[in-house]
Amino acid sequence: EVQLVESGGGLVQAGGSLRLSCAASGFTFGDYVIGWYRQAPGKEREEVSCISSSNGATYYRDSVKGRFTISRDNAKNTVYLQMNSLNPEDTAVYYCAAGVDYAPSIGALCRPFGGQYVGMDHWGKGTLVTVSS
Repeated sequence: EVQLVESGGGLVQAGGSLRLSCAASGFTFGDYVIGWYRQAPGKEREEVSCISSSNGATYYRDSVKGRFTISRDNAKNTVYLQMNSLNPEDTAVYYCAAGVDYAPSIGALCRPFGGQYVGMDHWGKGTLVTVSS
């Protein structure tokens, strides 16, 4: 059974930091792109960051560049999202997702196509991040 379990969410003040973790099982972790996505109340889900299976390529949405860092430990089947300089606009449920790494561009897998995240096959249940002002 494929499982993606997020952890590390919580309440933090603006300017603070959190590190999210995504623990994966039930599939060949090293063959998959892993991404972080978020959905704020009343808004659509959006991609935050993705990391390729083996070559370290990464993708970040513009609003988190320079503040968030994605990394993965293939030995531990875990992906991390270090989030610094958080602001209230980062408040959302954060999900991790996994997709087979087949595309030449990490962005092509990470971003939506036709309004759907077709590059991602498996999703976690999410962890809530709340940033107070």
